[in-house]
Amino acid sequence: MIILSLLIPFFGTALGGATVFFMKKEPGDSLRRLLTGFAAGVMIAASVWSLLLPAIDASLPPRWLQPTAGFLFGCAFLMVCESVCARMQKAGNMHRSAPTNHKMLLFAVTLHNIPEGLAVGVGVAAALKEQSAASMAAAFGLALGIAIQNFPEGAIISLPLSAEGYSKPKAFLFGVLSGAVEPVSALVTLLLTALVIKVLPFMLAFAAGAMVYVCVSELIPETKGSGKINAGVVGFIAGFLLMMVLDVSL
Repeated sequence: MIILSLLIPFFGTALGGATVFFMKKEPGDSLRRLLTGFAAGVMIAASVWSLLLPAIDASLPPRWLQPTAGFLFGCAFLMVCESVCARMQKAGNMHRSAPTNHKMLLFAVTLHNIPEGLAVGVGVAAALKEQSAASMAAAFGLALGIAIQNFPEGAIISLPLSAEGYSKPKAFLFGVLSGAVEPVSALVTLLLTALVIKVLPFMLAFAAGAMVYVCVSELIPETKGSGKINAGVVGFIAGFLLMMVLDVSL
């Protein structure tokens, strides 16, 4: 169960990337917004039920202090990373081409997969501390939820690259590589369990803050569209409810 929890988010990304072999062209705007909204909904729900609420439960009085600090540090960490990436992008290429845009998207997805791997590692570490079937089921539910939202991420990496002229195997490889950092960061977190357990509420909230920041900064803006029904909003609601049901059920 532990190994599966560490690897299943990566499998979700790989399956998403594999859609390049079945779809002949890049997804349209509505489908892209639907998938992006779905991913954002899953991540927000996972941040609340799988990370923030357990962080509050595991905290000592005042119970809001560690989760608040962890959440703020998680947001700040991603904010700094985003700022550094923006400066590197501006310095390296003032006029980006379409292929460069896709490479930056690949980098952005890879970057925000790190806190997701951290979240899985912290969840498994917490389950090992509790030594109960319920806590391990909760860790697996978190990993499964992240795997579900990784599916559209793998697709939005591989499909545009294929449309730009990359071979399907190469586009698939880039999609897979974007998710490879997740099991690595999860494993590193798990290997540092002795340290992580001491600051578990902080680390859970840190992962939540990082994931929420990614949603607000990167994913939710991409869901905006025109028309009577916004596909991104529909996707967000579906993803949020699915992850909520998984977390509560498991």
